[in-house]
Amino acid sequence: MPYIKIHQEKADSKAALLEVCPFKAIELEGGELSINSGCRMCRICVKKYSNIFEFVDDTATEGVDKSLWRGIAVVAEIEEGNIHPVTFELLGKARALAEKASFPVYCLVIGHNITEQAQKILEYDADKVFVYDQKELEQFRIEPYTAVLEDFINQVKPSAVLIGGTQTGRSLAPRAAARFRTGLTADCTVLDISENTDLDQIRPAYGGNIMAHINTPGHRPQFATVRYKIFPIPAKKAPHGTICNCTLPPEKLISAITITAMKEKSREQGIEDAEVLIVAGRGVRKAEDLAMLETLATLLNGKLASTRALVEAGWVDAKKQIGLSGRTVKPKLIITCGVSGAIQFVAGMNGAENIIAINSDPNAQIFKVAHIGICGDLYTIIPGLIDRIKNQSPEV
Repeated sequence: MPYIKIHQEKADSKAALLEVCPFKAIELEGGELSINSGCRMCRICVKKYSNIFEFVDDTATEGVDKSLWRGIAVVAEIEEGNIHPVTFELLGKARALAEKASFPVYCLVIGHNITEQAQKILEYDADKVFVYDQKELEQFRIEPYTAVLEDFINQVKPSAVLIGGTQTGRSLAPRAAARFRTGLTADCTVLDISENTDLDQIRPAYGGNIMAHINTPGHRPQFATVRYKIFPIPAKKAPHGTICNCTLPPEKLISAITITAMKEKSREQGIEDAEVLIVAGRGVRKAEDLAMLETLATLLNGKLASTRALVEAGWVDAKKQIGLSGRTVKPKLIITCGVSGAIQFVAGMNGAENIIAINSDPNAQIFKVAHIGICGDLYTIIPGLIDRIKNQSPEV
């Protein structure tokens, strides 16, 4: 494990060094400095007194032979017989990472009667698609699916495994990572790979106030989950890869879960699928005023969305929240109304093609990411915009 090493012989004024750590993790006992359990590895002591405090990362000596682990693998998700779009997004990112590391791209497909779907994956630049098509895998059950993923990894030995941050993916990824005693970074927003094949995983932390940069240098494979709509879907290409059909013995696919019946739930289009979004923020004075934004959304064939504040106030359903604790969206047009632009919100929508921001505060953070910024009162601007659309004004 990484630790802070203290060079006692270089510490002239040891008592003064106790105040360096904001967590009171440096102690003086018997004339010697020591680090207690309060250490957060923030390395402030190292930055201020690098001649006295040294950060030692010995994880590399504990790790595996990285040369034995090659390739970027994507775990495909089959939803009601079709491939979930997050799979294609991850294949595009996997190819970008693989080109930097001179790795192949693999894809794992689990299910029953899925050969046709597996063929589609070849159009997204996968080098090999491993298909486990068995009756026992018709519905998602965590034990057999984890057994399949474990078998795939043991066969292929990919350096990194990318999984969609869906309900299924968030259940599967941690179980698989635990079996290999390796790390898992959830809800990554940025992925890169270094020369030594370590996956650089960046995700928001502490409510989005900081971006955590995470590595798993001493273990393989490296697991990461990514939400839907974070990366773009790549263009289709002429298939060049191959399909490998695999099976597991039935005894390895036994589950303690028995599915007795399945009922189809009525579906409604979520804000993730909308091409136009009108977003309500703190600038909306009362719940009744949301009707004005609903009208604009309807006129533009879009949907109403909101920030976390309005959801917590009970004005808007949680399914319509954009941000780190809500949904990630990538519409063609998004109009924010009275939204300040906190990093937690921006992380969930900055992939939009066109961002129009309306805010009365000229210093609002949202203007830093907006393509068009309108500084003014939304109670004046929105009604005027609605009137022009209704009148089909050529100025709109």
